[in-house]
Amino acid sequence: MRSSEFLDWPFFEPRHREVFAQADAWAGQRSARVPPDEARAAVDAECRRLVRELGHCGLAALAVPAPEAPARFDVRTLALVREALAWHHGLIDFAFAMQGLGSGAIALAGSPELRARYLPRAARGEAIAAFALSEPQAGSDAAAIECRARSDAGHYVLEGEKTWISNGGIADFYCVFARTAVAERRADGTVSGRGISAFVVDADTPGVTIAERLDVMAPHPLARLRFESCRIPASQRLGPEGEGLKLALRTLGVFRTSVAGAALGFAQRALDAACEHARTRPMFGSTLAEQPLTQAALAGLATELEAARLLTYRAAWRRDAGASAVREVAMAKLAATECAQRVADRAVQLFGGRGVARGEAVERIYREVRALRIYEGASEVQQLIIGREIL
Repeated sequence: MRSSEFLDWPFFEPRHREVFAQADAWAGQRSARVPPDEARAAVDAECRRLVRELGHCGLAALAVPAPEAPARFDVRTLALVREALAWHHGLIDFAFAMQGLGSGAIALAGSPELRARYLPRAARGEAIAAFALSEPQAGSDAAAIECRARSDAGHYVLEGEKTWISNGGIADFYCVFARTAVAERRADGTVSGRGISAFVVDADTPGVTIAERLDVMAPHPLARLRFESCRIPASQRLGPEGEGLKLALRTLGVFRTSVAGAALGFAQRALDAACEHARTRPMFGSTLAEQPLTQAALAGLATELEAARLLTYRAAWRRDAGASAVREVAMAKLAATECAQRVADRAVQLFGGRGVARGEAVERIYREVRALRIYEGASEVQQLIIGREIL
């Protein structure tokens, strides 16, 4: 097991040390069985297996609250588990994170019936969850979504598209956000978030189709969804009508800190690999590690990573304490994901030609970390949040 000295920080309790050790040990055993085949069918099948196994070992339940309890997420646990899993393999982290994000809106705003129907299955790994907010013309500007849900005799009828949906094509249910009222434009031309509602839509509901499977640089199950005359009972709505965007932002607010946790895991793995390579790589009559430029580069990366880790777990600790942490969470997400990109890039550089060879750990991490700077609030969005908060 790698070093986990940071768990001695006062942000953590004994239970957090235990869950980190559990996730690290389980992922260490499981990562060796993740096949190198990155073809879509292989990735889909592996993701399904991972969700089932995360359910069987109890880790998925850490991201999915019990249905009978008030929805309270332990953000430190989410971030720690993601850091542990990401260090071993990106697909393992993805499978864990999407179970939480995909069912999070149900935990926060679902009726007792919806919570009882979906959350236990997600926690046991028996049903794969997905969060469907983004659209072709509405990504960072989530208020601009155009997918519609019209009321019709105790039902809603969904029409429209969603894209970049993680677990799209393999999910058993989707938390879908759609307009139930005409969009209002403010004086400055921006769209108001009022009039958006949230729904749970089973994947086998008539009218739900996978319009396109999306291939990205780090293979994960992603898809574009289409809803055509998709009729669902009004009881599938999450929370009050028109309050869906608030619910989406609440859900993202819970899990955004965990994205920073995943970034830490990827960055730590890349840094560990770079240090090990530097110690053993002959260079100019000594080793790469003995070159001053190498030492300076690794020192800078280690310092930046430690600073990002402090920001991340401070933000998680504040959220768990019930304090307002909008600025802290945005800082954590921005610092950790940007740091991960720089660490991965430098690790590839230190590996030289090997660094861009398919199958090398640093090459895989380089591809994995790029998306973290975009999803669940791009770096530019985090900068806007921080600027607004400090001003």
